[in-house]
Amino acid sequence: MNKSVRVFSILVVLVILLATTANAGAKPSGNVNVQVLALNDFHGNLLPPTGSSGLVGTTPAGGVEYLATHINNLRALNPNTVVVSAGDMIGASPLLSALFHDEPTIEAFNLIGLDFNAVGNHEFDEGIDELIRMQEGGCHPVDGCLDGDGFEGAQFRFLAANVTWKKNDKTIFPAYKTKSFNGVHVAFIGMTLEGTPSIVTPSGISELNFLDEAETVNALIPELKRKKIETIIVLIHEGGTQIPSNSPINSCVNISGPILDIVNNLDDEVDVVISGHTHLPYNCVIDNKIVTSAFSFGRLVTKIDLTIDKSTGDVVTMTADNRIVTRDVAKDSLLTALIDRYNAIAAPLANRIIGSISADITRTANPAGESALGDVIADAQLDATNDPGFGEAVIAFMNPGGIRADLTYASSPAGEGDGNVTYGEMFTVQPFGNSMVTMTLTGAQIEMILEQQFTGCMGQTANRILQVSSGFTYAWSASAPACNKIDPASIMLNGIPLDMSASYRVTVNSFLADGGDGFSVLKDGTDRLGGDVDTDAFEKYFLVNVPVTPGPQNRILLLP
Repeated sequence: MNKSVRVFSILVVLVILLATTANAGAKPSGNVNVQVLALNDFHGNLLPPTGSSGLVGTTPAGGVEYLATHINNLRALNPNTVVVSAGDMIGASPLLSALFHDEPTIEAFNLIGLDFNAVGNHEFDEGIDELIRMQEGGCHPVDGCLDGDGFEGAQFRFLAANVTWKKNDKTIFPAYKTKSFNGVHVAFIGMTLEGTPSIVTPSGISELNFLDEAETVNALIPELKRKKIETIIVLIHEGGTQIPSNSPINSCVNISGPILDIVNNLDDEVDVVISGHTHLPYNCVIDNKIVTSAFSFGRLVTKIDLTIDKSTGDVVTMTADNRIVTRDVAKDSLLTALIDRYNAIAAPLANRIIGSISADITRTANPAGESALGDVIADAQLDATNDPGFGEAVIAFMNPGGIRADLTYASSPAGEGDGNVTYGEMFTVQPFGNSMVTMTLTGAQIEMILEQQFTGCMGQTANRILQVSSGFTYAWSASAPACNKIDPASIMLNGIPLDMSASYRVTVNSFLADGGDGFSVLKDGTDRLGGDVDTDAFEKYFLVNVPVTPGPQNRILLLP
């Protein structure tokens, strides 16, 4: 080979190498379409929820067998699909899930193919150790594996960006995870509301810190940017409310609530915020970010479509649509098999009739904050603890957030008959397994507890009107300032004014007794005596009151 030919060959090789190197370093062109399917506040509702909890408007909705089918049908539209939850997947669950410590719900979402679940406040109902078991698996430390086999834990990841160990400031679960779609990386940051400690049993989370939501997200942005991640989605268990609250599921009418301030304080790099906690639907654009919520109990699934530029990683277009999980599709056979297996174990207990009611008894509160069902539960807890040896209580208080469903007169699908109440229905009303605690409080402490029901008093973050037992009455003013809403002269026990210096025996559930829902004064109660589990107390009340009638809703008076 002569010299000129050899030089030409070398030049050709160099050109090829340079071209190959240049192509290797080139950024991909074009767009990628990503579909995010989101839900929130499922609360273990494996079976189709009943009553108003199973409706979207007038459309029957929900049930995990139908949810799985809807998700599979939507997933078939786009191979670049991710399925996420914004918390409270478990906790405050109906009997079918709660009886097995919510293992059935975890297994159901394993079958559905969930990718990420941001922790919500109810994920902490049984404490941090139990939540870790939900992720990692293993039998329950006390009850074992009630279904007769092992429990493998969640195949999806829990995310907890703003929950850290006090001992080392490390997050209890990953702060975020990423997924790649045709070379484009998308980050999912998950967290619960900062106020979680005020609404779960404090002893179960005593080792943990709960941090500011927006500050937590913003602190992660530089790290994500260093990783060349431009598309950022936040899964947050905190939410808002449309006004009116029954506005259409895809509207954003007068949105209010904590989510508004959180979103407005988020870094502009955040593209989408998937929220929850308020059990209400909305579909908003706030500060150029999509902000959604998918109702509760698996009645909606939010379909979010993102078009992302491959070369930059930035979102080009994005849309969201809340879709009803209708029951007019085929049931998913894998989920049906799961439900059938657990139903076979639970049915004898769930379908046992414990008593009867004369009419619907609902948790709907009147303007003063009192509900017919709240009256009944408070009376049941007083009856369970007002005898010598059981606490000798004269007053019982019940937190409204612990009342999770109504008691309906019409027969359930179990076929128990109109007016009859099954153990499963009663359990769904009070699914937390709290025990009764009777303690001694002074009249002055009781007045402080009543003041602490309202936002801004002694750290209270929301109005939480305690339900009260028969014989106890008082009045409060909506227009009065915080910590001064109660008229002390109106506080009566069996028609006699409460003596501020006298001592009274008061029953609450163990959640409240530990300072839950912000009622810190209850932690100062003395001479504590433990009693029945709340569901046992409720069942005993049904045995001696046939039928149980709706509470009168005349114990709390609202003043101008």
